[in-house]
Amino acid sequence: MTTVATPSTVAARATGLTKVYGTGETRVVAVDEVSVEFGQGEFTAIMGPSGSGKSTLMHCMAGLDTISAGSARIGETELGGLSDRRLTQLRRDRVGFIFQSYNLLPMLNALENIRLPLDVAGRRPDPAWLDHVIDIVGLSDRLRHRPTQLSGGQQQRVAVARALAGKPDIIFGDEPTGNLDSRASAEILGFLRNSVRELGQTVVMVTHDPVAASYADRIVFLADGRVVGELRNPTAERVLEHVRRYEIHQEPNGPREGPASPSS
Repeated sequence: MTTVATPSTVAARATGLTKVYGTGETRVVAVDEVSVEFGQGEFTAIMGPSGSGKSTLMHCMAGLDTISAGSARIGETELGGLSDRRLTQLRRDRVGFIFQSYNLLPMLNALENIRLPLDVAGRRPDPAWLDHVIDIVGLSDRLRHRPTQLSGGQQQRVAVARALAGKPDIIFGDEPTGNLDSRASAEILGFLRNSVRELGQTVVMVTHDPVAASYADRIVFLADGRVVGELRNPTAERVLEHVRRYEIHQEPNGPREGPASPSS
């Protein structure tokens, strides 16, 4: 079992986390006894070949998927011991999500989409915080626009602001710039990095892009469902070297893959 630790206060932790799909001949180990910590106030990227388990690990850590063995914690809260109601509450109050597909409601304008999780939870937003978040992502002049009136980059800014609005303990992003061109991608990654540096936010992002990963403070590499390395203060060139190394040293039969969507 490989353990990767950070020197800062821990925002989320996996200990021996294992995720298995299927049984018998169809049994697939998507995540294999992974132990990893994500430091508070730190931007971490998770990288690995297709099928390495990076998205599955993130979904388990975010409480979006169950685990087969081991544990996952947000702060000191063990996710496996929570009822469905308490797990829903934790995801709503302490976790933010940014996904590749934006997931905005088309009938709501940008501000309404940003406020939606708070409105659903019956929580009043902190006006000063909300204004600060909107200012950071540069949406002040687009708040009354609906998603169809926004570019892809602007829609993803709304998604970033929505994730930040509730002051979550941690934000998870699953390929958050995968649908964006290079300019819009750089803007979103800059916003995420600024949210860490200026707001003290914790961000964990799954990506396959070395340039995107280079915005992070730290990269955790997965292969075959296991942690195989870590890189701090990355550059795109150093990231690419590591990616090539782990892609070359795959098992002869290739990575063990689970269902296409969660295990990529």
